[in-house]
Amino acid sequence: MKHVLRRLAALALATLACHAAPAIAQTGDYPNRPIKVIVPFSAGGAVDGPMRAIAEQLGKRLKQQVIVDNKPGAGATIGSEMVAKSPPDGYTLLLASQTNAISATLYTKLAFNPIDDFVAISLLGKEPGVLVVHPSTPFKTVADLVAFAKAHPGQLNFASSGNGSGQHLFAAMFSSMAGIKMTHVPYKGSGQATTDLLAGTVQVSMPGTAAMVKHIEGGKLRALATTGTARAPQLPDVPTLDESGLKGYAAYVWMGLLAPKGTPQPIVDLLQREVKAALATPEVQGYMQRSGIESVGSTPAEFDAFFRDERDRWSRVVKDTGARID
Repeated sequence: MKHVLRRLAALALATLACHAAPAIAQTGDYPNRPIKVIVPFSAGGAVDGPMRAIAEQLGKRLKQQVIVDNKPGAGATIGSEMVAKSPPDGYTLLLASQTNAISATLYTKLAFNPIDDFVAISLLGKEPGVLVVHPSTPFKTVADLVAFAKAHPGQLNFASSGNGSGQHLFAAMFSSMAGIKMTHVPYKGSGQATTDLLAGTVQVSMPGTAAMVKHIEGGKLRALATTGTARAPQLPDVPTLDESGLKGYAAYVWMGLLAPKGTPQPIVDLLQREVKAALATPEVQGYMQRSGIESVGSTPAEFDAFFRDERDRWSRVVKDTGARID
């Protein structure tokens, strides 16, 4: 009997080893060199800072440097194409945002597919946008801005971080729902857009809330409304656009991690687990809380479904608003 039990035990171990072998073969000693995360936006933007905080902790967990490399331009399509055409080995990743979901519809002649040429790793976090104006303007409420824009079509300039960016579509949806016309001024990144907004060169913008709080609290910008379904914790006295008369308006700045299509699932799963652990560290949690960003840390399947839903949602906005590449 003991002999039979030993043989059964040996057979069970051999079976487990056979099932584990493909995963071991696919991950190997990954990672054995630095990992690069392409951020298709300018340094200092709404998603750049959080990614750097996450990358530092992720690198510690993986025992390899995680490098953040900014490749802004063309509605996030320049950096995204670089990743789409990179080897699917887990060493080149993409920080995606709502801009990537928008680009899937707004850009009709791309050399890659913004959705299908990637595999989802994890939705990292999200935050509401905020409608801000330069304090030299007389606007104290959304109603003030809307009334002026209706009386002076096209005279207000709104800044965005680029054609096809979330800031572009947030404002396009706002203008459509409010029945107004503003002039779009696209920049090559949110850093340049913010500089001109602070200088009063442009009057209006709808960036992510986190990067604007210090300017709002310092009196350099005036917040009229936020874009979420509830008031932003860091701006509790600022109403939402829904509260301000644009019923049903809701939009979020979000960020998630993608890998090139064909990346082995064991590597994707490993990255998801370590990303989720990095998000839970006190360092990243503190950064997210100070910035008013909600940490998520979803599964690959959850992020894939979310990403595709966002594509469909912004596709409807592009169609309804007539938004285009200027």
